[in-house]
Amino acid sequence: MMCGMASEETRIADTRTEMPSTGRGTSTPPGTRAVPPARAWATRLVVAGIVLSALNLRPAITSLGALLEEVRDGLGMSGSVAGLLTSVPPLCFAVFGVTAPRLARRFGPAAVVCAGMAAITAGLLIRPYAGGTAGFLAASALALMGIAVSNVLMPVIVKRWFPDRVGSMTGLYSMALALGTSVAAAVTVPMTGALGGGWQPGLAVWAALAAAAVLPWLPLVRRRDEPPVQEPVRTTPDGREAHPLRITRSRTAWALAVFFGLQATAAYITMGWMAQIFRDSGVPAGTAGLLLAVTMVMGVPLAFVIPRLATRLPHQGPIVLALGVCGLAGYAGLYLAPAAGAWAWAVLLGIANCAFPLALTMVGMRARTGAGVAQLSAFAQSTGYLISIPGPLLVGVLYQHSGGWGLPIALMAGLMVPQMVVGFVAGRDRTVEDEAGEAQRQ
Repeated sequence: MMCGMASEETRIADTRTEMPSTGRGTSTPPGTRAVPPARAWATRLVVAGIVLSALNLRPAITSLGALLEEVRDGLGMSGSVAGLLTSVPPLCFAVFGVTAPRLARRFGPAAVVCAGMAAITAGLLIRPYAGGTAGFLAASALALMGIAVSNVLMPVIVKRWFPDRVGSMTGLYSMALALGTSVAAAVTVPMTGALGGGWQPGLAVWAALAAAAVLPWLPLVRRRDEPPVQEPVRTTPDGREAHPLRITRSRTAWALAVFFGLQATAAYITMGWMAQIFRDSGVPAGTAGLLLAVTMVMGVPLAFVIPRLATRLPHQGPIVLALGVCGLAGYAGLYLAPAAGAWAWAVLLGIANCAFPLALTMVGMRARTGAGVAQLSAFAQSTGYLISIPGPLLVGVLYQHSGGWGLPIALMAGLMVPQMVVGFVAGRDRTVEDEAGEAQRQ
């Protein structure tokens, strides 16, 4: 399958020319500048790099979620500080993710992702042994910085290397991302036991996977046939250069950013706290980790199916609504019978979490050019992660001060409703270039 996707015939449009907004298979539009076909080995390296990088975009978070109680005890954290710890990922994604397009223009996307994987390796290796909460947070921030820039540039690399296969390639790396997320959640607790029972080696071992992800990008760092990342420029009907794209003038960009933020809120609350919810309801620690893994593993098949389905629909709103209904049902189950129906709630919330690959797919569909995707991806993800920062922290505070999970679960369910609304708006068949142009003409 990977070789089929990694066609040597891929052509990349000049960033100054508009590309189709849907991500469906199309021919190169008239007037585009075709880059010479990439060598077979380079294309395969890109596919391998995408998959290995995606595998490393969540273990830093879900491995910590599985051992959060042990880390809290080992570092002497309160519930509020633990809530702050679960809010660090979206904070880092927002702060560092916005720098990704500028870094990519200067050094190239492959070089930036390669450096990102190296930062993940270093951060995961250092944080368990940094000593104290401050050192743990600083090392975590280093790993999350690498994740942040890679998060933003994955849709860019897909759009640029595989413009006719946006849905398939987004599905592939979303599936790999979900696999890495679920495996880390499932095996961290038993692996910690096998390594002697201390939480430090159980967290540090994931640095090995990140180190492996550095390797495919190294030969690509200095390649010159990769098209440069330029600022997206629109042209008027008579061919003259229009004003540069101002992403903040697009209603779709804002809707997608808010949708991204709300789904990220739900995802990081789930990754950070769901295992603890089950443990507090009487579920053993190992089983709670497996339940979190079930939630994450649901994204493996669905993360491949949903992007492909989304690129074939003129409006992605119905998918948004279906995922939201599953999320509401899962939260209701967690509130009413967390232990009795634990496996069902894990499955339903896993389906709801597939709003993430859907959001990534819509990023690729809502802009015409590769550079437009870079700008939209940075805006939607950075703004979205800023929106998501208070959620995990607020859950920790509500849990500590209310003494139970009723209020936090009610908060999660309440946030699902606006997520469905803005996701429906973001799913319209529009592009940010079109909307920005309309705003400038008014």
